[in-house]
Amino acid sequence: MWFFNLPTLQRRALLAAMLGWMFDSMDFLIYVLAIGRLKAYFGFGDATAGLLGTFTLISAAVGGLAFGVIADRIGRVRTLNITIVVFSLCSLGAATSQSVVQLAIWRAILGLGMGGEWASGGVLVAETLPPELRNKATSLMQSMWAIGAILAAGLAGLFLDVLPLGDNGWRWLFAVGGVPALFSLWVQHGVEEPDVWRATRQSTEPRTNPYRVLFGNGLRRRTILACTMAALLQFAYWGLFFWLPNLLATPIEKGGAGMSIVKSVGWLVPMQAGAFIGYLSFGPLADRFGRRRMFAFFLVAAALLVPIYGQMVRSPVILLALSPVLGLVGHAYWSAIAPFLSELFPTSVRASGQGLGYNSGRLLGALAPYVIGTLAAVPAVGIGMALVVTSAFYVAAAAVMFAFPDTSRMPLAQ
Repeated sequence: MWFFNLPTLQRRALLAAMLGWMFDSMDFLIYVLAIGRLKAYFGFGDATAGLLGTFTLISAAVGGLAFGVIADRIGRVRTLNITIVVFSLCSLGAATSQSVVQLAIWRAILGLGMGGEWASGGVLVAETLPPELRNKATSLMQSMWAIGAILAAGLAGLFLDVLPLGDNGWRWLFAVGGVPALFSLWVQHGVEEPDVWRATRQSTEPRTNPYRVLFGNGLRRRTILACTMAALLQFAYWGLFFWLPNLLATPIEKGGAGMSIVKSVGWLVPMQAGAFIGYLSFGPLADRFGRRRMFAFFLVAAALLVPIYGQMVRSPVILLALSPVLGLVGHAYWSAIAPFLSELFPTSVRASGQGLGYNSGRLLGALAPYVIGTLAAVPAVGIGMALVVTSAFYVAAAAVMFAFPDTSRMPLAQ
């Protein structure tokens, strides 16, 4: 495999971004999988559960914006390290929560690290790997979100249903989320900053406000379009995948599948296996057929499949068959975002631009858990029909991508 043929420094940089993204996924999704137990323990409903998810995504947007600028100033590796420590320790802190307010505060701070990790890790990969491997490398990095989700699902099943931990199982689940902080020790000593970033640090040009550059005459149009596309995409994704575990666990009489945590994990693992295949396959497919075409293909496929999946909750066999397909088409397109955004901006503001483009989208995406949760609470709608709203956002995001030229495999702007 090409990964093992990379020079040591390139391989370490890619591995650091991969594992950081995997742990990011795990720490975020353990909350999603524990929603049912948290609702029972603290006594809140679907709207509040969605609102907590919204708080995390809003803070992730803020974290992505802030750490993007920080990564341009102090380095991609140092910033990646800081963000991993932040989201890991906040997961550990969430395990001590004695009220919904405390839980919301810990999850909000966790979101800061979550948003910053992607902004720094994605740029690290784009700047370290050669252009001809950019699509494949970012696909491999993005695939670790699925591995983190599978890990979170396995841990949720273990701590919430298998081990005799009673009402405090969710606390142990969150506590395990603190373990990735140890990974930062290796990142600190084993990964080096990209040469292209080091070169900009040696420049004698005065530093300017990165947002003044991003919204200047040369970059304004692409910056606004990137933010728009990311907003549409984030709303569709988080509106759908934040609530899917709840769809499976919701009682049948309320429009769900009525599964236990263990049974729902049996459906979520195939879905994340499909996501893993989708993430990995996007890079080679983009190299073969064009990145914009494959991006649009997967988004439209997801838009068509969501209504079908949402109405199949009473047909376990069909649901199981559709889960890996939905996982594939509902995740593959994310492998396009990191290299796409990296190619839009010059080195001096690349992390700031990537953080802005991706995480400003989270501001709209942050509304999705609350909006879908509120719609799901309406008896005439239910969770299955509420998820159909996301299809329109998928189609709109696909259309916006064609406002950009295809810069795949081209050298990064200096």
